[in-house]
Amino acid sequence: MKVLFIEYPKCSTCQKAKKWLIENKIYFEDRDIVKNNPNSEEIKEYWKKSGEPLKKFFNTSGVLYREMNLKEKVAENKEEELLEILGSNGMLIKRPLIIGENGVLIGFKEDNWKIFFNK
Repeated sequence: MKVLFIEYPKCSTCQKAKKWLIENKIYFEDRDIVKNNPNSEEIKEYWKKSGEPLKKFFNTSGVLYREMNLKEKVAENKEEELLEILGSNGMLIKRPLIIGENGVLIGFKEDNWKIFFNK
């Protein structure tokens, strides 16, 4: 399975997730979300593939999310506007993100990852 792992290297959850991938011998392409943030079209593709609500892609615990006062804007759920906002700065996106051929994982919950990778 071809896997794209989108992370913020300083994020402790991303570090745990990366360690899990390595320990489980899962080959992945690594992408630093700050240096190479997904654009709005990529995020739209990931969102559609995930089957999750778009609001789940937001890093709601991040400083930038609060500084930009996005809670109300996200609640309005104007998809195109939200995709543009997510594409503007990687720190707004919940991570890690796993993009696989058959789906997308948002965040790191080991049980969900085991199911996704059949481990």
